[in-house]
Amino acid sequence: MKKININFEKLSIHLFLIVGGLIMVFPFIWMFLTSIKTMGEATAIPVVFFPEKIVWNNYAKVNELLPFFKLYYNTALMIFIRVITTTIFSAMAAYGFARIDFKFKNILFGLVILQMMVPSQIFIIPQYLIAANLRITNSVLGLALPGVVSAFGVFLLRQFFMTFPKDIEEAAIIDGANRFQIFYKIFLPLSKPGLSALGIFTTLFAWKELMWPFIVNSTADTLSISAGLATLNGQYFTNFPVLMAGSVISIVPIIILFLIFQKNFIKGISMTGTKG
Repeated sequence: MKKININFEKLSIHLFLIVGGLIMVFPFIWMFLTSIKTMGEATAIPVVFFPEKIVWNNYAKVNELLPFFKLYYNTALMIFIRVITTTIFSAMAAYGFARIDFKFKNILFGLVILQMMVPSQIFIIPQYLIAANLRITNSVLGLALPGVVSAFGVFLLRQFFMTFPKDIEEAAIIDGANRFQIFYKIFLPLSKPGLSALGIFTTLFAWKELMWPFIVNSTADTLSISAGLATLNGQYFTNFPVLMAGSVISIVPIIILFLIFQKNFIKGISMTGTKG
């Protein structure tokens, strides 16, 4: 009989990853199962895992309560504005911090890192005053305002730009290229994985943002998808199956986006940590 060699180290690693994967997926499974339950089953004690009868009517109810098309439109337009502005401004600043030597560079980059360490709630009042002075409250532009620039984006792309060898830049300078040409024609085309990763991060942060949409906008037709779902959470009563049905509908675009760009996302994240 052939001997079966078992690598217990690899087996334990795979078991650990499988358990971790199940833990990560379980909330999504529970959310979907709750969305097809009755209210009694969703709040029953002991917990009812599988519904006795599938209730698809919850999805019809949530579409009656929320204007999903308008919420999707507001969120998509907000994300488009944020992704475009964040990638452009972050890439320009990151290139300067990574490839150009100038006075007080480390101090200025330290201020960028400091902004990442400070809770974002501190900036809400100044951001609202800016939006009010620009008269963009109750609008999609108001929703997009806090994500126009990103300290995280500057840090992420700086780490990515630092992975490129100096020979590329020196060869371009010898050929007569200026800094803008080096940035636009060499670094940006080579930075597609990093830019894709930043775009996905920006999309995720914007999609789940909750506090700012309620502060800058006061009308229902200018809310984002996450803020719209939050309106289903009542003060005294919450229909959890309907709320979970809306949550399932809201995460479908994000899952599709990640499945399409997952290779660029993983490649971009892996390359940003190779050099500090």
